[in-house]
Amino acid sequence: MAEWVMVRSTAIRRIGYDSDAMRMYVDFEDSDPVYSFCRVPERVFREFISARSVGQYYHQYIKDRYGC
Repeated sequence: MAEWVMVRSTAIRRIGYDSDAMRMYVDFEDSDPVYSFCRVPERVFREFISARSVGQYYHQYIKDRYGC
């Protein structure tokens, strides 16, 4: 089951993580589907939710890196 965290961001509403499946979910403010990312280490999820800029962290460390 995914753990969901609400984040402070103009682009991202919340971030979920399923540690058993190593799957992360990103719920963007301006889109309906929740995006899914595979084989994401828990460390990346923890850094993501605590980043000073969640959007910047997404673009630098997650986007186009963890495709399913």
